[in-house]
Amino acid sequence: MCPLRRDPVSRPPRRARRRFLLAVPFALIAAVTIVDLLVPPEVHLGPFLIAAPAVTASFAGARMTAFVGAVAVLAQVVVAVARTSVTDLNHTYQIVALVLISVIATFFAHLRERDEGRMARLRSIAHTAQSVVLPPLPERAGPLRIASVYLAAEEAQMGGDLYAAARTASGTRLLIGDARGKGLDAVSEASLVLGAFRVTARREPGLPELVGQLEAGVGSAERNHRAGDADGTDEAFVTALVLDVPDGEPLVRLVNCGHPPPLLLSGGRVIPLASAGASPPLGLSDVLAADVTVETFPFAAGDVLLLHTDGVTEARDPGRAFYPLVERLAAWAGDGDEPSALLDRLRADLQAYAGGHLGDDAALVALQRTAGDPGPAPPDPRPGA
Repeated sequence: MCPLRRDPVSRPPRRARRRFLLAVPFALIAAVTIVDLLVPPEVHLGPFLIAAPAVTASFAGARMTAFVGAVAVLAQVVVAVARTSVTDLNHTYQIVALVLISVIATFFAHLRERDEGRMARLRSIAHTAQSVVLPPLPERAGPLRIASVYLAAEEAQMGGDLYAAARTASGTRLLIGDARGKGLDAVSEASLVLGAFRVTARREPGLPELVGQLEAGVGSAERNHRAGDADGTDEAFVTALVLDVPDGEPLVRLVNCGHPPPLLLSGGRVIPLASAGASPPLGLSDVLAADVTVETFPFAAGDVLLLHTDGVTEARDPGRAFYPLVERLAAWAGDGDEPSALLDRLRADLQAYAGGHLGDDAALVALQRTAGDPGPAPPDPRPGA
Protein backbone atom coordinates (compact mmCIF):
# COMPACT_ATOMS: atom_id res chain seq x y z
CA MET A 1 0.00 0.00 0.00
CA CYS A 2 1.28 3.41 -0.84
CA PRO A 3 1.89 5.56 2.27
CA LEU A 4 0.90 8.69 0.40
CA ARG A 5 -2.54 7.36 -0.44
CA ARG A 6 -5.12 10.12 -0.52
CA ASP A 7 -8.80 10.28 -1.24
CA PRO A 8 -9.29 10.42 -5.03
CA VAL A 9 -11.01 13.55 -6.32
CA SER A 10 -13.81 12.71 -8.73
CA ARG A 11 -13.30 14.41 -12.07
CA PRO A 12 -16.96 14.71 -13.11
CA PRO A 13 -17.94 16.83 -10.04
CA ARG A 14 -14.87 19.00 -10.57
CA ARG A 15 -15.75 19.53 -14.23
CA ALA A 16 -19.38 20.28 -13.33
CA ARG A 17 -18.22 22.87 -10.82
CA ARG A 18 -15.95 24.46 -13.41
CA ARG A 19 -18.80 24.65 -15.92
CA PHE A 20 -21.01 26.27 -13.31
CA LEU A 21 -18.34 28.85 -12.45
CA LEU A 22 -17.78 29.63 -16.14
CA ALA A 23 -21.52 30.12 -16.62
CA VAL A 24 -21.59 32.88 -13.99
CA PRO A 25 -19.67 35.59 -15.92
CA PHE A 26 -21.48 34.81 -19.18
CA ALA A 27 -24.84 34.93 -17.40
CA LEU A 28 -23.81 38.26 -15.88
CA ILE A 29 -22.87 39.67 -19.29
CA ALA A 30 -26.17 38.53 -20.80
CA ALA A 31 -28.25 39.91 -17.92
CA VAL A 32 -26.51 43.30 -17.87
CA THR A 33 -26.74 43.63 -21.67
CA ILE A 34 -30.45 42.81 -21.84
CA VAL A 35 -31.38 45.08 -18.95
CA ASP A 36 -29.17 47.87 -20.31
CA LEU A 37 -31.07 47.71 -23.61
CA LEU A 38 -34.46 47.86 -21.86
CA VAL A 39 -33.91 50.65 -19.33
CA PRO A 40 -34.26 54.36 -20.21
CA PRO A 41 -31.35 55.92 -22.17
CA GLU A 42 -30.15 57.98 -19.21
CA VAL A 43 -29.49 54.79 -17.20
CA HIS A 44 -26.16 53.09 -17.95
CA LEU A 45 -25.42 49.60 -16.62
CA GLY A 46 -22.29 49.04 -18.69
CA PRO A 47 -19.90 49.50 -15.72
CA PHE A 48 -21.34 46.30 -14.22
CA LEU A 49 -19.74 44.33 -17.06
CA ILE A 50 -16.37 44.91 -15.41
CA ALA A 51 -17.32 42.24 -12.86
CA ALA A 52 -17.31 39.50 -15.52
CA PRO A 53 -13.53 39.39 -16.28
CA ALA A 54 -12.73 40.24 -12.66
CA VAL A 55 -14.70 37.23 -11.38
CA THR A 56 -13.29 34.93 -14.08
CA ALA A 57 -9.71 35.80 -13.08
CA SER A 58 -10.35 34.31 -9.63
CA PHE A 59 -10.79 30.75 -10.89
CA ALA A 60 -9.90 30.51 -14.61
CA GLY A 61 -6.71 30.94 -16.61
CA ALA A 62 -5.47 33.94 -18.57
CA ARG A 63 -6.95 32.78 -21.87
CA MET A 64 -10.45 32.29 -20.51
CA THR A 65 -10.26 35.60 -18.65
CA ALA A 66 -9.24 37.38 -21.84
CA PHE A 67 -12.07 35.67 -23.73
CA VAL A 68 -14.67 36.72 -21.13
CA GLY A 69 -13.28 40.26 -21.25
CA ALA A 70 -13.59 40.28 -25.05
CA VAL A 71 -17.21 39.07 -24.84
CA ALA A 72 -17.95 41.80 -22.28
CA VAL A 73 -16.42 44.45 -24.57
CA LEU A 74 -18.45 43.12 -27.51
CA ALA A 75 -21.62 43.30 -25.40
CA GLN A 76 -20.83 46.89 -24.51
CA VAL A 77 -20.33 47.69 -28.21
CA VAL A 78 -23.73 46.13 -28.99
CA VAL A 79 -25.37 48.29 -26.35
CA ALA A 80 -23.62 51.39 -27.69
CA VAL A 81 -24.74 50.72 -31.28
CA ALA A 82 -28.30 49.95 -30.21
CA ARG A 83 -28.59 53.11 -28.13
CA THR A 84 -26.57 55.75 -29.96
CA SER A 85 -23.18 54.90 -31.47
CA VAL A 86 -19.78 53.58 -30.48
CA THR A 87 -18.38 57.12 -30.79
CA ASP A 88 -20.72 58.43 -28.13
CA LEU A 89 -18.41 59.80 -25.40
CA ASN A 90 -20.10 57.97 -22.53
CA HIS A 91 -20.02 54.60 -24.29
CA THR A 92 -16.45 55.21 -25.50
CA TYR A 93 -15.24 55.72 -21.93
CA GLN A 94 -17.10 52.62 -20.77
CA ILE A 95 -15.56 50.51 -23.53
CA VAL A 96 -12.04 51.84 -22.84
CA ALA A 97 -12.42 51.23 -19.11
CA LEU A 98 -13.72 47.71 -19.75
CA VAL A 99 -10.75 46.95 -22.03
CA LEU A 100 -8.28 48.18 -19.40
CA ILE A 101 -9.94 46.18 -16.60
CA SER A 102 -9.98 43.07 -18.80
CA VAL A 103 -6.25 43.42 -19.52
CA ILE A 104 -5.47 43.87 -15.81
CA ALA A 105 -7.67 40.89 -14.85
CA THR A 106 -5.98 38.76 -17.51
CA PHE A 107 -2.55 39.68 -16.15
CA PHE A 108 -3.51 38.68 -12.60
CA ALA A 109 -5.05 35.46 -13.89
CA HIS A 110 -1.70 34.72 -15.54
CA LEU A 111 0.13 35.34 -12.24
CA ARG A 112 -2.27 33.08 -10.36
CA GLU A 113 -1.95 30.38 -13.01
CA ARG A 114 1.85 30.57 -12.79
CA ASP A 115 1.80 30.32 -8.98
CA GLU A 116 -0.54 27.33 -9.15
CA GLY A 117 1.90 25.65 -11.53
CA ARG A 118 4.71 26.22 -9.06
CA MET A 119 2.58 24.83 -6.24
CA ALA A 120 1.78 21.75 -8.32
CA ARG A 121 5.50 21.16 -8.85
CA LEU A 122 6.13 21.61 -5.13
CA ARG A 123 3.44 19.04 -4.37
CA SER A 124 5.03 16.61 -6.79
CA ILE A 125 8.47 17.12 -5.23
CA ALA A 126 7.07 16.79 -1.70
CA HIS A 127 5.18 13.60 -2.58
CA THR A 128 8.26 12.12 -4.24
CA ALA A 129 10.49 12.99 -1.28
CA GLN A 130 7.95 11.60 1.16
CA SER A 131 7.67 8.35 -0.80
CA VAL A 132 11.46 7.98 -0.67
CA VAL A 133 11.48 8.53 3.10
CA LEU A 134 8.44 6.29 3.59
CA PRO A 135 8.41 3.42 1.08
CA PRO A 136 5.27 1.27 1.14
CA LEU A 137 4.92 -1.21 3.97
CA PRO A 138 4.50 -4.82 2.87
CA GLU A 139 0.91 -6.04 2.83
CA ARG A 140 2.02 -9.33 4.37
CA ALA A 141 4.81 -10.08 6.82
CA GLY A 142 4.80 -13.65 8.08
CA PRO A 143 1.42 -14.22 9.78
CA LEU A 144 0.60 -10.49 9.72
CA ARG A 145 -1.59 -8.50 7.37
CA ILE A 146 -0.44 -4.88 7.31
CA ALA A 147 -2.00 -1.66 6.01
CA SER A 148 -0.74 1.91 6.25
CA VAL A 149 -2.00 5.42 5.47
CA TYR A 150 -0.22 8.76 5.53
CA LEU A 151 -2.34 11.94 5.54
CA ALA A 152 -0.54 15.23 4.99
CA ALA A 153 -1.90 18.37 6.66
CA GLU A 154 -0.63 20.55 3.81
CA GLU A 155 -0.41 19.46 0.18
CA ALA A 156 3.13 20.74 -0.38
CA GLN A 157 4.41 20.28 3.17
CA MET A 158 6.55 17.33 4.19
CA GLY A 159 5.96 16.19 7.74
CA GLY A 160 7.88 14.14 10.25
CA ASP A 161 5.50 11.22 10.74
CA LEU A 162 7.20 7.91 10.01
CA TYR A 163 6.69 4.17 10.02
CA ALA A 164 8.62 1.09 8.94
CA ALA A 165 8.56 -2.70 9.16
CA ALA A 166 11.34 -5.26 9.10
CA ARG A 167 11.26 -9.05 9.03
CA THR A 168 13.54 -11.09 11.28
CA ALA A 169 14.09 -14.83 11.55
CA SER A 170 11.56 -15.05 14.38
CA GLY A 171 8.99 -12.36 13.62
CA THR A 172 8.24 -8.83 12.47
CA ARG A 173 9.39 -5.57 13.93
CA LEU A 174 7.53 -2.32 13.40
CA LEU A 175 8.19 1.31 14.08
CA ILE A 176 5.88 4.31 14.10
CA GLY A 177 6.98 7.77 15.16
CA ASP A 178 6.48 11.49 14.92
CA ALA A 179 9.43 13.88 14.60
CA ARG A 180 9.01 17.31 16.13
CA GLY A 181 8.08 20.10 13.72
CA LYS A 182 7.54 20.14 9.96
CA GLY A 183 9.46 20.61 6.77
CA LEU A 184 13.05 19.58 6.11
CA ASP A 185 14.11 19.49 9.77
CA ALA A 186 11.35 17.01 10.63
CA VAL A 187 12.06 14.95 7.50
CA SER A 188 15.77 14.87 8.39
CA GLU A 189 15.04 13.57 11.90
CA ALA A 190 12.57 11.03 10.56
CA SER A 191 15.14 9.83 8.01
CA LEU A 192 17.73 9.28 10.74
CA VAL A 193 15.34 7.17 12.80
CA LEU A 194 14.16 5.18 9.79
CA GLY A 195 17.72 4.57 8.63
CA ALA A 196 18.80 3.35 12.07
CA PHE A 197 15.77 1.09 12.31
CA ARG A 198 16.27 -0.47 8.88
CA VAL A 199 19.94 -1.15 9.57
CA THR A 200 19.50 -2.51 13.10
CA ALA A 201 16.06 -4.17 13.29
CA ARG A 202 16.97 -7.21 11.16
CA ARG A 203 20.01 -8.01 13.27
CA GLU A 204 17.66 -9.11 16.07
CA PRO A 205 19.09 -7.19 19.00
CA GLY A 206 16.79 -6.89 21.99
CA LEU A 207 14.29 -4.06 21.88
CA PRO A 208 16.28 -2.00 24.43
CA GLU A 209 19.37 -2.25 22.19
CA LEU A 210 17.30 -1.34 19.13
CA VAL A 211 15.84 1.70 20.89
CA GLY A 212 19.36 2.65 21.95
CA GLN A 213 20.47 2.69 18.30
CA LEU A 214 17.51 4.88 17.37
CA GLU A 215 18.28 7.18 20.29
CA ALA A 216 21.91 7.48 19.21
CA GLY A 217 20.87 8.63 15.73
CA VAL A 218 18.50 11.31 17.00
CA GLY A 219 20.88 12.29 19.79
CA SER A 220 23.72 13.01 17.37
CA ALA A 221 21.40 15.13 15.22
CA GLU A 222 20.21 16.98 18.33
CA ARG A 223 23.77 17.80 19.39
CA ASN A 224 24.53 19.14 15.93
CA HIS A 225 21.28 21.09 15.98
CA ARG A 226 22.09 22.66 19.32
CA ALA A 227 25.55 23.61 18.12
CA GLY A 228 23.97 25.70 15.38
CA ASP A 229 21.18 27.07 17.59
CA ALA A 230 22.18 30.20 19.46
CA ASP A 231 19.67 29.93 22.32
CA GLY A 232 19.46 26.12 22.37
CA THR A 233 15.69 26.16 22.74
CA ASP A 234 14.77 24.51 19.46
CA GLU A 235 15.18 20.89 20.54
CA ALA A 236 14.81 17.96 18.19
CA PHE A 237 13.09 14.79 19.35
CA VAL A 238 10.96 11.96 18.02
CA THR A 239 8.16 10.14 19.79
CA ALA A 240 8.08 6.50 18.77
CA LEU A 241 6.65 3.05 19.29
CA VAL A 242 8.92 0.08 18.63
CA LEU A 243 7.18 -3.30 18.40
CA ASP A 244 8.27 -6.91 18.06
CA VAL A 245 5.60 -9.38 16.92
CA PRO A 246 6.91 -12.96 17.08
CA ASP A 247 5.55 -15.39 14.50
CA GLY A 248 5.07 -18.27 16.92
CA GLU A 249 3.58 -16.57 19.98
CA PRO A 250 0.23 -14.75 20.38
CA LEU A 251 1.76 -11.61 21.82
CA VAL A 252 3.40 -8.31 21.00
CA ARG A 253 6.36 -6.75 22.77
CA LEU A 254 6.70 -3.00 22.64
CA VAL A 255 8.66 -0.01 23.88
CA ASN A 256 6.80 3.28 24.08
CA CYS A 257 9.01 6.37 23.73
CA GLY A 258 6.52 9.12 24.53
CA HIS A 259 4.10 8.10 21.76
CA PRO A 260 0.30 7.60 21.82
CA PRO A 261 -0.37 4.00 22.86
CA PRO A 262 -1.47 1.45 20.27
CA LEU A 263 -5.08 0.29 20.28
CA LEU A 264 -5.94 -3.40 20.31
CA LEU A 265 -9.22 -4.43 18.67
CA SER A 266 -10.04 -7.79 20.18
CA GLY A 267 -13.33 -9.55 20.82
CA GLY A 268 -15.38 -6.45 19.95
CA ARG A 269 -13.42 -4.30 22.41
CA VAL A 270 -10.92 -1.48 21.90
CA ILE A 271 -8.10 -1.71 24.43
CA PRO A 272 -5.41 1.00 24.68
CA LEU A 273 -2.10 -0.73 25.39
CA ALA A 274 -0.94 1.93 27.79
CA SER A 275 2.59 1.48 29.09
CA ALA A 276 3.21 1.60 32.80
CA GLY A 277 6.81 2.74 32.28
CA ALA A 278 7.01 4.74 29.06
CA SER A 279 10.50 5.82 28.00
CA PRO A 280 11.25 9.43 27.03
CA PRO A 281 11.05 10.46 23.37
CA LEU A 282 14.09 9.70 21.24
CA GLY A 283 16.57 12.55 21.54
CA LEU A 284 15.64 13.46 25.12
CA SER A 285 17.27 10.63 27.05
CA ASP A 286 20.03 12.96 28.28
CA VAL A 287 17.37 15.34 29.60
CA LEU A 288 14.86 12.81 30.95
CA ALA A 289 16.91 9.87 32.14
CA ALA A 290 14.91 6.65 32.23
CA ASP A 291 15.38 2.96 31.60
CA VAL A 292 13.95 1.37 28.47
CA THR A 293 10.92 -0.69 29.49
CA VAL A 294 9.76 -3.58 27.32
CA GLU A 295 6.14 -4.59 27.90
CA THR A 296 4.25 -7.60 26.61
CA PHE A 297 0.58 -7.71 25.60
CA PRO A 298 -1.62 -10.43 24.11
CA PHE A 299 -2.05 -10.35 20.34
CA ALA A 300 -3.99 -13.41 19.19
CA ALA A 301 -5.15 -14.59 15.78
CA GLY A 302 -7.86 -12.29 14.43
CA ASP A 303 -6.87 -9.35 16.64
CA VAL A 304 -6.09 -6.02 14.99
CA LEU A 305 -3.51 -3.61 16.37
CA LEU A 306 -3.80 0.05 15.34
CA LEU A 307 -0.77 2.32 15.55
CA HIS A 308 -1.23 6.04 15.00
CA THR A 309 0.38 9.44 15.45
CA ASP A 310 -1.15 12.32 17.39
CA GLY A 311 -2.33 13.99 14.19
CA VAL A 312 -5.27 11.57 14.36
CA THR A 313 -6.43 12.25 17.92
CA GLU A 314 -5.70 15.99 17.66
CA ALA A 315 -7.85 16.48 14.55
CA ARG A 316 -10.74 18.83 15.35
CA ASP A 317 -14.22 19.34 14.01
CA PRO A 318 -15.64 22.85 13.30
CA GLY A 319 -16.60 23.07 16.96
CA ARG A 320 -12.93 22.45 17.96
CA ALA A 321 -13.70 19.06 19.53
CA PHE A 322 -10.97 16.43 19.22
CA TYR A 323 -11.51 13.35 17.09
CA PRO A 324 -12.89 10.53 19.31
CA LEU A 325 -10.71 7.73 17.94
CA VAL A 326 -11.48 5.11 20.60
CA GLU A 327 -15.23 5.72 20.38
CA ARG A 328 -15.17 5.46 16.58
CA LEU A 329 -13.21 2.22 16.68
CA ALA A 330 -15.50 0.80 19.37
CA ALA A 331 -18.47 1.32 17.04
CA TRP A 332 -16.70 -0.66 14.29
CA ALA A 333 -14.86 -3.24 16.40
CA GLY A 334 -17.38 -6.00 15.79
CA ASP A 335 -17.51 -5.55 12.00
CA GLY A 336 -14.51 -7.79 11.35
CA ASP A 337 -12.74 -5.36 9.03
CA GLU A 338 -9.34 -6.35 7.72
CA PRO A 339 -6.55 -3.76 8.18
CA SER A 340 -6.96 -2.15 4.75
CA ALA A 341 -10.76 -1.86 5.09
CA LEU A 342 -10.44 -0.50 8.62
CA LEU A 343 -8.00 2.21 7.54
CA ASP A 344 -10.16 3.12 4.54
CA ARG A 345 -13.12 3.63 6.86
CA LEU A 346 -11.05 5.46 9.48
CA ARG A 347 -9.43 7.76 6.93
CA ALA A 348 -12.77 8.75 5.38
CA ASP A 349 -14.33 9.34 8.79
CA LEU A 350 -11.35 11.37 10.04
CA GLN A 351 -11.28 13.64 7.01
CA ALA A 352 -15.05 14.16 7.13
CA TYR A 353 -14.84 14.96 10.85
CA ALA A 354 -12.09 17.54 10.27
CA GLY A 355 -13.85 19.09 7.29
CA GLY A 356 -11.20 17.83 4.87
CA HIS A 357 -8.35 19.70 6.56
CA LEU A 358 -6.12 18.19 9.24
CA GLY A 359 -4.21 20.46 11.59
CA ASP A 360 -1.22 18.10 11.60
CA ASP A 361 0.10 15.20 9.56
CA ALA A 362 -1.34 11.84 10.52
CA ALA A 363 0.00 8.32 10.07
CA LEU A 364 -1.91 5.08 10.64
CA VAL A 365 -0.68 1.49 10.60
CA ALA A 366 -2.98 -1.49 11.20
CA LEU A 367 -1.80 -5.07 11.58
CA GLN A 368 -3.75 -8.26 12.05
CA ARG A 369 -2.48 -11.67 13.04
CA THR A 370 -3.90 -14.34 10.80
CA ALA A 371 -5.12 -17.71 12.01
CA GLY A 372 -2.49 -20.32 12.75
CA ASP A 373 -0.79 -22.10 15.59
CA PRO A 374 0.91 -19.27 17.50
CA GLY A 375 1.73 -21.36 20.54
CA PRO A 376 0.64 -21.03 24.17
CA ALA A 377 -0.92 -17.74 25.24
CA PRO A 378 0.90 -15.62 27.84
CA PRO A 379 -0.87 -14.37 30.97
CA ASP A 380 -3.26 -11.51 30.17
CA PRO A 381 -2.09 -8.40 32.05
CA ARG A 382 -5.32 -6.48 31.46
CA PRO A 383 -7.43 -5.75 34.55
CA GLY A 384 -10.39 -8.07 34.82
CA ALA A 385 -9.24 -10.27 31.96
